Amino acid sequence: MTERKGARSTKDIPKNILAQLNRGEIETANLVEWLAVDQRFLLENLLVEHQRTDYLKPMLSIIDQLKKQTVNTINEAIGTGLFEQAIKNNDSDFLTVVSKHKADLVRCWAAYTIEKNEELNIIEILEQIQPFSADKHFGVREISWLAVRKKISQNLIQSIEILSEWTSIQDENIRRFTTEATRPRGVWCEHIDELKQNPELALSILEPLKSDKSKYVMDSIGNWLNDVSKTCPDFVKELCERWEKESETKETKYIIKKALRTINK
Repeated sequence: MTERKGARSTKDIPKNILAQLNRGEIETANLVEWLAVDQRFLLENLLVEHQRTDYLKPMLSIIDQLKKQTVNTINEAIGTGLFEQAIKNNDSDFLTVVSKHKADLVRCWAAYTIEKNEELNIIEILEQIQPFSADKHFGVREISWLAVRKKISQNLIQSIEILSEWTSIQDENIRRFTTEATRPRGVWCEHIDELKQNPELALSILEPLKSDKSKYVMDSIGNWLNDVSKTCPDFVKELCERWEKESETKETKYIIKKALRTINK
């Protein structure tokens, strides 16, 4: 990822940097830049670059039909459009190009194309999304779980079985995906009611990570359990009490404190 720190507000982004971002020549350096990119303009530049301008009009139409236009809804709309055009024009090679593009937002669009493919089962969906969960850019990693969360929720037990195996993977970003994708009250997405009421279903994900060394992972587990504390406080208290006895690491203590923050208010 770029070493640029990025501007603190949209108005402070240098014009030349914003122009490069909109042309897809560089990655965004922070959330301010990520939110500032003109996705329509970026899309047009992408299609011009790869000589697929005939895709533009139908894809812009999908965006125009959105009731609510936010960065994430436009992200998903473009992913939908890319997938539809690739299928219509037998152009799967273009999706491969998009998935490896230098611009992080373009890779975000590619993540959404995976969820749009109804021919994929949950095993294939998670297999294809894993590289995005390990992306070097924060934005792509966030979109990776957002893009497939609905499919995870619809195939919850099988998804948990698969994701449980990911908890032993060396890459902390992939481990973090396992908890972030299944958060009962995930941010910017629909809740997973089954896990809000029956959090024990996900113990095979949580248990292996109870003393994970990565703060990125620890924060996610703490937030996962804090979500559940609002519907099943006894589950969280009992689990934290057990973990406190089983693991004396500073990592477990950190997770427990984060998990109990609502209960202890």
